[in-house]
Amino acid sequence: MKSLRAAWRLSQVILHLARGLWIIHRVFPRLSTAEQEARVQAWAVAMLDRLALQLVVRGQPSSGPVLLAANHTSWADIVVMHAARHCRFISKDGVKHWPIVGTLATAAGTLYISRESPRDAMRVVHHMVECLQAGDVLAVFPEGTTGDGSTLLPFHGNLLQAAIAAKAPVQPVALSFTDAATGEHSLAPCYIGDDTLVQSLWRTLRADHLVAVVQFGESELSNGRDRRQWALDLRETIAALRA
Repeated sequence: MKSLRAAWRLSQVILHLARGLWIIHRVFPRLSTAEQEARVQAWAVAMLDRLALQLVVRGQPSSGPVLLAANHTSWADIVVMHAARHCRFISKDGVKHWPIVGTLATAAGTLYISRESPRDAMRVVHHMVECLQAGDVLAVFPEGTTGDGSTLLPFHGNLLQAAIAAKAPVQPVALSFTDAATGEHSLAPCYIGDDTLVQSLWRTLRADHLVAVVQFGESELSNGRDRRQWALDLRETIAALRA
């Protein structure tokens, strides 16, 4: 029965992806930026419904300009955060070339970075500063990769330099996936180690009573901290929010 339900959910996910492409090509050109952002958030909420993922939002998301800093466990984190609050993610440049996903990510305002190039990191930081000064809501995963969600990986502070330069606040965001029936941490959506995207997606589709929790902390300014110290402090704050 679980496999049958998962197959049905997968068909709905595929149809919703196709609908997203249709919206981008046929509807987006007629919309203002604010209307596009609202459509992205509505699409993400509907996608969680098709994934059978219940969304729980705690705390209050800040208005721009702000940089959201969240822990990272799954490909689903991006959909979950978009459903809770539209934002522009900073993502590795390879995502831009992924079929379907790259088109959707670009339409949602994603900024791309080449992780192998320190010079490109500087370019992206300058672009982030411009976006923050324009009042945007940006989002980064300071861990740089996905973990299993039980503990936090070390936080990297490079992209926090944009918030320091723009004198913009950072809002810590704690993400977690739980089993509503047991209250325990769920590994179903994790995307780590030898996992493939297909394997992680299939585990998620097979899971029942899955809850995505988004906990927004209090926005904070650097207050003289450099990016490394700020990254350490944000890691502690997010760990406390998850607890």
